[in-house]
Amino acid sequence: MNLKSFSYAFDGLKDLCSGRHKNAMFHLFFTAIVLVLSFLFSLSKEEFLWIILWISLVLAAEAFNTAIEYITDLASPDIHPLAKKTKDMSAAAVLLISFGAFICGIIIFIPKIYTLLAYA
Repeated sequence: MNLKSFSYAFDGLKDLCSGRHKNAMFHLFFTAIVLVLSFLFSLSKEEFLWIILWISLVLAAEAFNTAIEYITDLASPDIHPLAKKTKDMSAAAVLLISFGAFICGIIIFIPKIYTLLAYA
């Protein structure tokens, strides 16, 4: 891997975070919230590692989904049933990973929120 490869990767990140991709912006918004909550609740190292892992998986899935949408639009500029299935399946992958991240977040944060409210 050379430095030019990193340049291409950062171009992809800039595109993903550009604001043109609503779902990516949704995930980035919740990433910020989860990171703030992680620091406010002083997560353990292990809990924070799980949060980082799931954030990385969700954002990577969103990047893959965006790439698949781009290539599908290039290969099939007209509406085609297989192009729709390709995009739907890619979106389903993001949904499944996001659901896993949500469950992980519930498992980590609900006890902390409960403790906070119990002592309030």
